[in-house]
Amino acid sequence: MKADEVITLENIVLDYPRKKKGIGMFREYLTGRVKRRARKDRWLRALNGIDLSINTGEVVGLIGPNGSGKSTLLRVIAGIYAPDEGKIRTKGRPTLLAGVGTGFQQDLTGRENIKLTASIYGLSKKETAAIEEPVIDFSGIRDFIDDPIRTYSSGMKARLGFAIISSLNPKILLLDEVMSVGDHEFRKKSRARIEELVQGEATVVIVSHSKSILKSMCSKVYGIEKGKIVTDGDLESAFEFYESEKE
Repeated sequence: MKADEVITLENIVLDYPRKKKGIGMFREYLTGRVKRRARKDRWLRALNGIDLSINTGEVVGLIGPNGSGKSTLLRVIAGIYAPDEGKIRTKGRPTLLAGVGTGFQQDLTGRENIKLTASIYGLSKKETAAIEEPVIDFSGIRDFIDDPIRTYSSGMKARLGFAIISSLNPKILLLDEVMSVGDHEFRKKSRARIEELVQGEATVVIVSHSKSILKSMCSKVYGIEKGKIVTDGDLESAFEFYESEKE
């Protein structure tokens, strides 16, 4: 791993069982009870020989059709999924924000979820108190912060989630389809916040179907198809690949 590399993936391979679904499948997969001697047609190769290096301060995008492996790759980087083959190295703890409201306790208020998330990430009560008001201000949902999360719209959940995670000043920030949620002003604030994190030597990886978001934020964008990286990081090449896949 070179000095300026923060994320290094070498020949990452990950298979999913085709038949089983839901938590039962993941329990068997993670505990090794799934028989790997099963016929190949019972397995889906979600990632197929991924090689990727990302340096300090880069904002890198991943684009591709649904089911191409983008979100799975983020979860491998985050340490949620262990690859079947290959090596992954990261400098610093990756922080993943995936989907709208992922990780929130639906019956707790927004304020209570701020405190809960902060505690999960190891912040002290003093540190949590220090970020609480800035998070509320950034999210722009102060009038609803003491209402249960289950009453929030998808945009409100996304705004609060991004406000919390970005306030933790992560060294590696992974964003899965969250930048396109919310109004124009909030997306503008989010881009500015990511620029602040990058100036502080954070590294950001963004999964998105939005070319405009990736083009405005990323220095490199990789196209992914059938679990493989198929472009070299050039933005226009990645976008041309994505458009050809939609035809």
